[in-house]
Amino acid sequence: MAYLKRKTCKGEEPCGGFLVRKDFVLTAAHCVDGDITVLLGAHNVHRDEETQQRVSVRRKIPHPGYNKTSIENDLMLLQLAEPVELTDAVRTIPLPQAGRTMEPGSVCSVAGWGRTSLDTMLTSNILHEVELEVMSDETFRIHPLPALISQGDSGGPLVCDRKAQGIVSFGKKDGSPPRVFTRVSAYVSWIKKTMRAFSSPGSHAESPASLR
Repeated sequence: MAYLKRKTCKGEEPCGGFLVRKDFVLTAAHCVDGDITVLLGAHNVHRDEETQQRVSVRRKIPHPGYNKTSIENDLMLLQLAEPVELTDAVRTIPLPQAGRTMEPGSVCSVAGWGRTSLDTMLTSNILHEVELEVMSDETFRIHPLPALISQGDSGGPLVCDRKAQGIVSFGKKDGSPPRVFTRVSAYVSWIKKTMRAFSSPGSHAESPASLR
C-alpha cells in the first residue's frame, strides 16, 4: 500500500495507492490536485517506522479520458522521483489480465487509512483492511449515483486473487454499499504503455493525451 500525503488549498487530503513497479504508483485521478509525497511500507502514518520509504513524485499522469464531473476513467499513474527498494513491507501488486471481469459474489479485500467511524471526519493513522463482496452491475444500478462520494481511501487497491482488480473511486457518504471501483483490467494496456513511454530516453517529450 502507498499513502499519498497531499497538500492542497484545502489542507491535507490524503489518498491511497499501490506500487505497480519500483518507480510507479497507481491511484485515482481525482487525487491529482496538490503536492504529493508517497509513503510506502507504512502501518502507522504518524510514526517513523523502519519499514517506511518516503519518495517524491516526478510526474503525475492522469488517464487522458478522466472526467471530473462523471468520474469516468478515474485512474492515474505517479512516476516516482527514484525507484524504491522492494522489501517485505514494500511490494508491487500484480496487474490483472486485460479485459477480465470479476464474478458477482467474489470476495476481495481493500485496505487504506480512511475514516473508520461515521462519528468523525478524521482519517485513520493505522492501516485497516476489510473484505468486500463484488456486486453485479444490475444490483449496482438500483443505487443512486449522485449520493456517492469519496471516503478517504480513494486510490487504494481492490485486491482479488492477489491481483489489483480495482482502484477505490467513490462510495456512499455513510459508508454503506456500494463502493465504486475503477476496473483495472480495462486499462492494463494504457498502464503498461504509459510506464514504457515515461521510462524511455526522450520521455519528457511524451504527453498523457497521446497515450490513449
